[in-house]
Amino acid sequence: MSISDNQVVSIHYELRNVDSGEILDSNINAAPLSFIVGKGQIIPGLEEKIKELKAGENADIKVVAADAYGIYDDKAVQTLPKEQFAGLELQVGMTLYGQGENGETVQVSVKSFNDETVEIDFNHPLAGQDLLFAISILEVRDATADEILNGYVGGASGGCGCGSGGSCHTTDDDEHECCGGHDHDHEHGEGGCCGGESHSHGGGCCGSH
Repeated sequence: MSISDNQVVSIHYELRNVDSGEILDSNINAAPLSFIVGKGQIIPGLEEKIKELKAGENADIKVVAADAYGIYDDKAVQTLPKEQFAGLELQVGMTLYGQGENGETVQVSVKSFNDETVEIDFNHPLAGQDLLFAISILEVRDATADEILNGYVGGASGGCGCGSGGSCHTTDDDEHECCGGHDHDHEHGEGGCCGGESHSHGGGCCGSH
């Protein structure tokens, strides 16, 4: 019997770049990833293929970029004054996190910088990449009433635990607040990024941020 909406699925996965074969993320030998089907908690291309499986099955699932983290958008790159990053030890490729106007986490990466400006990239780090997931379906069960109501496994709000990258949710190019509290015009909305927190990128897997 195939998997349907409002069921909780627990998986182990290994994520690779289709072209290079590089391992991008994995939760093998770690806690499984659990999510509610139909709630948009994992990338759509992966969820649709998982619906065709059942508990105990393994599968290799290829997800093209458009159904994963999207096609890379050159317009989603913004240049900001470096003064708005005061106190941060900037490095090319580093990931910065902040809070959007609706409380959501906003993630950007530092593309380049000089003495005056910082170029930041709102694209997800895996945007533009075709991905290959090696999936093991560990458990399938019906979600409880609380889980359906709250939208999270266990009924409590929080992330879905996508392994080392923590990329449980695809980034929306909406409105963001950012970088020292100043507003900025952006092709995908008004605002920017960072909130003064910096983190190195550790991969990422399946979901929507």
